[in-house]
Amino acid sequence: MTTTSPTSGRTVPAPSSDGPAGPLAGLRRRCSTSVLLRHLVLAVLGLAVVAAVLESTGSFANSQFASMAYLGIAAGGLTVLTGLNGQLSLGHGAFMAIGAYTTALFLGDSESAPPLLGVLAVATLIALVAGAAVGVAAARLHGPYLAGATLALAIAVPGVALYFDRLGGEQGLNVFVPDIPVWLLDAAYFITGSELNSTKYVAYIGWACLIVSYVLLANLMRSRVGRTWRAVRDDEVSAEIAGIHLGRTRVLAFVVSTGCAGLAGAVMAMVVRITAPSGFTLNLSLALLSAVVLGGLGSLAGALIGSALLTFLPHLVTGIGVDAGLSDVRAAELAPLVYGFTMIVVILVAPAGITGTVRNAWRRRRGAA
Repeated sequence: MTTTSPTSGRTVPAPSSDGPAGPLAGLRRRCSTSVLLRHLVLAVLGLAVVAAVLESTGSFANSQFASMAYLGIAAGGLTVLTGLNGQLSLGHGAFMAIGAYTTALFLGDSESAPPLLGVLAVATLIALVAGAAVGVAAARLHGPYLAGATLALAIAVPGVALYFDRLGGEQGLNVFVPDIPVWLLDAAYFITGSELNSTKYVAYIGWACLIVSYVLLANLMRSRVGRTWRAVRDDEVSAEIAGIHLGRTRVLAFVVSTGCAGLAGAVMAMVVRITAPSGFTLNLSLALLSAVVLGGLGSLAGALIGSALLTFLPHLVTGIGVDAGLSDVRAAELAPLVYGFTMIVVILVAPAGITGTVRNAWRRRRGAA
């Protein structure tokens, strides 16, 4: 292929796309036109980063990253519901409890445990069905009324386990993580050169679930469904005039969000290895909401940042308190205080959350340039 030089008017060969930059340039062009391909590329890069981090840290850090994974899944679903559709939910801990207890019932016996992928799918499906039932009932509620209804749900659902012996009562149910497949042990040793233990295995499962759920949520947010969610959030009257069914749209957002909460509860059951009512109190639902607000409403990256703060900030503050001479109890009591102070500062200084503030600053800088 040839081109005409603008200075000399001579015909010169065009730059070839077969060089080292050719495939990368082609992939960049395809990613710019295909939302799904761009999200899949980011998912592969994210999985590589997760593998590098998990392989370079110890068992305690692996368990922390596993906790961040299930919090990130639940926060991602909540940011779709609250940030995109404008529904305020204070009861996502209840749907996490549904997913966790479903997983505990299936994985209560290590000898007769079904395939792990099937357990995760069933836990997600049951929480999704429960979310559909609640979503249909709450479709006509708005603002504080919906928040009050989900608040009652968050208080009532964990207490149900106290009245059924099969659910373990106050002591809860033990969760046995299935044995790691032999082929996966061999593959992990071949790739990383180290043994794959149970803690790291659960962390990989949690982050794989997070990456898959975020890819699905990101594509939903960029699709027609996401645009209808935003339209209902911004102006219900205009959305209804445009032909959008408000109730159906709200129920769909609620179902997607509770499905993520059920998956997060299933991963949480495997990370904690026990499922008890004390793990799904109202504090869990409020913590998820605070993580979404801190990171930035309507942003999956913000949900991930908020879950990271929720996971690592208390442990960091507790360690600083112990080093400063406080007792373990006093240092642990210091963590909620610092987390609450951090949330107040972020709300005052960055009302759009961390990611929203960074995004707005970047847009202003580009506009000024």
